[in-house]
Amino acid sequence: MTAVANPVLPGCHPDPSVCRVGDDFYLVTSTFEYLPGLPVLRSRDLAHWEPVGHVVHGAPDLSGLPSSSGLYAPTIRHHDGLFWVVCTVVDQRADGRAADDRRPGLGHFLVTATDPAGPWSEPAWIGGDGIDPSLFFDDDGRAWVLATRPAREPEWPGQTEVWLRELDPVARQLVGPEHVIWTGAVRGAVWAEGPHLYRLDGRYLLVAAEGGTEVHHAVCVARADAIEGPYVGDPANPVLTHRHLGRGVDVVAAGHADLVEAPDGSWWAVLLAMRTSGGYHYPLGRETFLVPVAWEDGWPVLAPGVGRIPPVVDAPDVPGWPGDRVVSGRQSGPVLPGDLRWTGVRALPTDVATPAGDGWDLPLRPATLADLDAPAFLGLRLAHPHADLVVRVAADLAEGEEVGLAVRQSERDHVRLAVTSAAGGARTARVLQVRGGASERVLGEVALLGPADAELTLALEARGPDLHLLAAAGGGAPALVATADARTLDSVATGGFLGLWAGVHATSAGRPTATVARVRAVTYDPRG
Repeated sequence: MTAVANPVLPGCHPDPSVCRVGDDFYLVTSTFEYLPGLPVLRSRDLAHWEPVGHVVHGAPDLSGLPSSSGLYAPTIRHHDGLFWVVCTVVDQRADGRAADDRRPGLGHFLVTATDPAGPWSEPAWIGGDGIDPSLFFDDDGRAWVLATRPAREPEWPGQTEVWLRELDPVARQLVGPEHVIWTGAVRGAVWAEGPHLYRLDGRYLLVAAEGGTEVHHAVCVARADAIEGPYVGDPANPVLTHRHLGRGVDVVAAGHADLVEAPDGSWWAVLLAMRTSGGYHYPLGRETFLVPVAWEDGWPVLAPGVGRIPPVVDAPDVPGWPGDRVVSGRQSGPVLPGDLRWTGVRALPTDVATPAGDGWDLPLRPATLADLDAPAFLGLRLAHPHADLVVRVAADLAEGEEVGLAVRQSERDHVRLAVTSAAGGARTARVLQVRGGASERVLGEVALLGPADAELTLALEARGPDLHLLAAAGGGAPALVATADARTLDSVATGGFLGLWAGVHATSAGRPTATVARVRAVTYDPRG
């Protein structure tokens, strides 16, 4: 066994789903409004994950969707020589959690691929309502979809129900009657969601999250003799939760698990949780953790003998893995244009910028980070409590234009280290924060000395809840401009479901322009 630190996928990798094909495991996570969407990662030990591609590039269309909308809770499975992913596109403005059928391109869709790196098929819209769809291929050749929606006849506020319908895998449409198979394990618990089905020892096992994706999150299980039910809950429910540990613990909100069997017969669960920082805050968002699974009386026991996510997990030892492969979230140093960690907001990185050497040519766009649009933003997940992001960039800015480094939660909440030019070429670096969609506030500013065309060095030094933003021109050592508080940007403070992204941003603030920012290099280094 190999001792590996949890989380195995640091940074915002929520709602993990996993499947195994031969000796390889494949995992996908939610990405909401970021593109490319739904990263596909491969592993042989469940601990070191190599990015191989993304499921969503051009379709579905995410334009105009507010932050924390978009691609919700995918499930990946392998059947009959194909990889299958089912997911939901949600407009968060609709009703807070459920898909809205008033806009085309919302709801549940299904895609397939022979190679998990892609290309993936065009989305097939399968119908059904709610969120968190999952796929199950039964031993008899039938296929099923299950998902979560608000209960039609709720017994308490926030109650949801898990529905099940057969899938025609050829027509890629739901068929036959609908069955409501689960409404939650604990009376009064909200959001029984993230359901997955498995067939073990002739019975059907249902694994679902419960309690909402915050401090009360939990993993619950039930089983039935027939796929349509009735399902009986495990007397040990919830089988894993951190809610009894309170908000002061280092890892909160354990839930949304998916189970998988390794080639050696051992069982494991990937699930989401959040590492706290500076109190009950989690700026990195929901990350992917790994726990071992044992079986007792036909029921899964997650993290046996411990009862919580361990800080270090003994993962399967696979000789030669990961070797020199790029491992998502753990590598440091230059982040080149071909790195699969790059993301854009409602647009692909290559839609807003062009690879150029070790960096990018980033044309300024009229859109700002506050707009429901596709801004000129090249972002990376902030994946470590302590990390440095350094950007070298050059731009001949007109008055009113800006280039900089941004830390983004949403269009309503973000921080920018923005460099602007005044008449005569004098440049100023300001740290600006937008909170709750209100007018931006200046946290600090410095004058940048040197020629107007001198290359800029912009840096983020994340140190727990403190985000130090530094700038320099002409090769000098970056000086502190201001410090922002990450606790004002996380989803506890702002709402939504995302961790923080950091990256390069450029805008002409609503005006047409031909200015291009030359991003020479970007480096990301975990610290400690």
